[in-house]
Amino acid sequence: MADYNMLDILGPVMVGPSSSHTAGACRIANVALKICGEDFEKVEFILHGSFAATYKGHGTDKALIGGIMGFSTYDDRLRRSFEIAEKKKLNYIFKTENLGEAYHPNTVKINFFYKDRQEYIIGSSIGGGAIEIVNINGVSLSFRGEFPVILLQYHEQKGVIAYVSSLLFGRNYNIESMNTDKDNISNIVTLTIELDQPLAEDLKSEILESERFIFAKYVEV
Repeated sequence: MADYNMLDILGPVMVGPSSSHTAGACRIANVALKICGEDFEKVEFILHGSFAATYKGHGTDKALIGGIMGFSTYDDRLRRSFEIAEKKKLNYIFKTENLGEAYHPNTVKINFFYKDRQEYIIGSSIGGGAIEIVNINGVSLSFRGEFPVILLQYHEQKGVIAYVSSLLFGRNYNIESMNTDKDNISNIVTLTIELDQPLAEDLKSEILESERFIFAKYVEV
């Protein structure tokens, strides 16, 4: 028998009209903002599949703009997100593009432009307000933005998973999920670990500052 949570059964608390096209879009933008940071100068939304076909009618554009300003799925300001964005002088643009058959129809690529760098997130709204982040700056991964997450990237080597797991176990953390993805050309592994509770500051520093990793990030959602 499948396991379900309250979100699966009742759906999200949200401003409508659609859990997939509105609430899911807002959550993707929320998580993307937490991963990449708020000090961007411009943001670009590239809409794929049914997002591209119906984003105006279903309010996906309003939800993405609201989410990128930090609004929750149930924040009534989502209805006025364009007006609020204009007052904040938010620099944004919407585009439509076929990102490829590998992606869910309800997918958006969010490009962040900063003074000294550019970053992007690809996320999919998979139904009932649930989401999946599938790519960060070209790194394929998978997490749903429901728990605090550690994102680590390293050259393939023995003992990395055991190293991180032992640190977490020693502090009584439960691991909700753990996934790895390896690029067979570069032999770079991406490790995604979702936790049952926020990571303590000292433990976060110990993991993220380890010389084992070429990329390390922690995100609380």
